Amino acid sequence: MNKPGLPQGTRDFSAVVVRKRNHIFTTIRSVFELYGFQPLETPAMENLDTLMGKYGEEGDKLIFKILNNGLDNPAKEQQAKEAFSKILSGKSSRDITERALRYDLTIPFARYVAMNFGQLTLPFKRYQVQPVWRADRPQKGRYREFYQCDADVVGSRSLLNEVELAYIYSQVFSKLRVPVTIHINSRKVLAALAEICGGEDKMMDITIAIDKLDKIGLEKVKEELSGKGLNSGQVAVIDQYLSIGGDETEKMTQLKTLLGGNASGLQGIAEIQYVLDRCRSLPAGSRLQTDFTLARGLNYYTGIIFEVKANGVQMGSIGGGGRYDDLTGLFGVPDVPGVGISFGVDRIYDVMEELQVFPDDVAAGTRVLFFNLGQTESEKAFALMQQLREKQVACELYHEQAKFDKQFRYADKKQIPFTVIIGSKEAENGTCVVKNLASGEQHTIAQAVLPDFSFQ
Repeated sequence: MNKPGLPQGTRDFSAVVVRKRNHIFTTIRSVFELYGFQPLETPAMENLDTLMGKYGEEGDKLIFKILNNGLDNPAKEQQAKEAFSKILSGKSSRDITERALRYDLTIPFARYVAMNFGQLTLPFKRYQVQPVWRADRPQKGRYREFYQCDADVVGSRSLLNEVELAYIYSQVFSKLRVPVTIHINSRKVLAALAEICGGEDKMMDITIAIDKLDKIGLEKVKEELSGKGLNSGQVAVIDQYLSIGGDETEKMTQLKTLLGGNASGLQGIAEIQYVLDRCRSLPAGSRLQTDFTLARGLNYYTGIIFEVKANGVQMGSIGGGGRYDDLTGLFGVPDVPGVGISFGVDRIYDVMEELQVFPDDVAAGTRVLFFNLGQTESEKAFALMQQLREKQVACELYHEQAKFDKQFRYADKKQIPFTVIIGSKEAENGTCVVKNLASGEQHTIAQAVLPDFSFQ
């Protein structure tokens, strides 16, 4: 028999890991709720038409497509063969696949808004915590199945939303004890750069290349741009743009000089400055800074864009997002402004493990193990155990009568900090022995007061 395994890029999670992940989820959800966001869930799979063409050429290649049912039907065999030839040539065919696993949470959210627009109270603020799937090459911090935690606002053009989203990032990571830098740029600045370098049709080529800067370096980015048809003068302008540095005032001055009087660029600069000015009092451990190398290579962003990186850790972005002023227009509901951010929980988990900032008690499960020392004794133990559970104390009764050392080993392996022992003598006189396994300290107390004992 072959040894069982997992699909590449997926993982099992033990109880300890699940509890640590839940700590992250709970923290993020609590901050979302503080800012007035409502929960939403959408299906794991969407119609292929909903997803394709929304993430750019690179993103479309990473969408997991689902084969249609019934392809083994003899009546459809020839049809399927012809469809597979289309698939092999890089095209899609409804004869083979009509659905796909969601690539992110933003496009499904836009689809939801478009379908329910008449019933929503605007601005509509939602958060969503669900897994997504990408046919990416697995590596450190990059998986094929992973969770995203998104918060979005639609129906408002106010930049106060961007300010609040920056504060949400800062507050979450402050609570998680992860020091971060929140990078900010504007797609309007990038659009202006594209106009200077040959026109709007160069926008995606430029942003996709710039988005790879951290991975492939400046020279490779310039080579890629040349390969996309930009001449040496245009590549030189982008080189100058990517070399902007200094403090915030100096960077803004250099950018204004480079973009000249371009209207889109000046608007983008003004919006960045608005957010910076109102985020001067972020919680300790986080800071907001301009980063003109930030591009986020997705088609739908139109304004302010964010990316969050953990300080002092070799890891890619652990959060990102931005404004998308016509995303629902893709689904027949035009002119609905929106802005949103996403938390990459799997990367956040890896960062917190590396920094060792999970709370000491985050993985705690059972607090008390009741020993099983016979039928009469275990019946008394069970009754007391139920009283502790009503007091929200997690506890277990060992599943069978066994020797002391076996039950102690069980408690040790499960890292259960307390045991309660009721032997024949204790059952007769109404007492029990409570032992702290870490300190070795133990107390004999009346069973009647056990529910009020502090298992700390």
